Amino acid sequence: MKAVGVIVEYNPFHNGHAFHLEAAREAAGAQIVIAAMSGNFLQRGEPALVSKWMRAKMALLGGADIVFELPYPFAVQQAETFANGAVSLLEAAGCSALCFGSEDGDIEAFKNTMHLFEKNQSLFDEKVKLHIKTGVSYPKALSLSFEDLQLQGNLVNLSKPNNILGFQYIQALHRQKSGMLPLTIKRKHADYHDEHFSSETIASATSIRKALFDSTDGQHSIRQFIPAQSAVLLEEYYRKYGLFHHWENYWQLLKYRLLQMTPDDLRSIYEMEEGLEHRFLKASLAAASFAEFMEQIKTKRYTWTRLQRACAHILTNARKEEMVVESKKVSYLRLLGMSGRGREYLNKMKTHYSLPLVSKLSSFQHHSISLDIRASRIYSCAISGSNQRDHIEMEFRQPPIFVP
Repeated sequence: MKAVGVIVEYNPFHNGHAFHLEAAREAAGAQIVIAAMSGNFLQRGEPALVSKWMRAKMALLGGADIVFELPYPFAVQQAETFANGAVSLLEAAGCSALCFGSEDGDIEAFKNTMHLFEKNQSLFDEKVKLHIKTGVSYPKALSLSFEDLQLQGNLVNLSKPNNILGFQYIQALHRQKSGMLPLTIKRKHADYHDEHFSSETIASATSIRKALFDSTDGQHSIRQFIPAQSAVLLEEYYRKYGLFHHWENYWQLLKYRLLQMTPDDLRSIYEMEEGLEHRFLKASLAAASFAEFMEQIKTKRYTWTRLQRACAHILTNARKEEMVVESKKVSYLRLLGMSGRGREYLNKMKTHYSLPLVSKLSSFQHHSISLDIRASRIYSCAISGSNQRDHIEMEFRQPPIFVP
């Protein structure tokens, strides 16, 4: 059975994601689609709208066959590390191809860009250093440096968010000497950061989340943009837990953490460097909300995403030594869910896997998985009453989701 891999967050799963899964299966000529999915905290440093278990179920009902969790030390990371982890996971899972969405939709443009980039790596690195000295953020320095090279030909537009991630996937495939065939599908209608609906059926996850949080009738207003199964599961989650997760749910926990930390404590946290600890501590005394806190710590040099990731690491107490991923590859395959076809595939493949296939936490120990457990427990703290205990216990008691 041939498998194609996708790298996802599904926050939440919408019609564009369903299109991507179908298109990936067709483009690769695959029978199986395997998703490497972030857990309860995401690449941009945000808590996921609903739990990883609910998002895995949405994915399986929407067309995925297997969902593996991307471990926290890769999931809540800058793009290069995120890509390295996800690509290594899909390689280890036996995928013959990797298919990602992009604004350009031209895989040859990605390949050409990577080869020209490689030839000019030293000059590029010098330009990045020069731009950073002017005070711009690291992502902005990368973009400006690439423009400075003035490369010619069929190249990918690296000012677009999905193109940027896709380029990192192509580089990760190259660095890891992966045998996976790279494929890309052009994104339809909605851009990644669109906050408003621009199509009758396709919307960005950003605009869907905005509608959910901004409107008392948010769940009804997004129905045309998400599969019916996703709508049912979102309603089920909200009915049971009384919320969709977002940063304001965790503000008091974050503030408590900051108020009882010293500058030395903060400096031990991953992505906390160059005096940021003083800025964080000062803002924690004055801010009345997470949004206000972020506005106070925001600078030209540090992106909102970078600062949110630092907040997530403070919340989960993810220290620098824990987040260093020396091999740049995952060390296990944590199974969140599977379809009937997915189970058949795993039964055939699991004896050939070079990494442990983890379906029960009680039988496996690793520092990365301890971070996943910690992150899931913190994520559950937004929930009140007995439901919080049940949500925490799911990390050990919940078997992989099965959708026949």
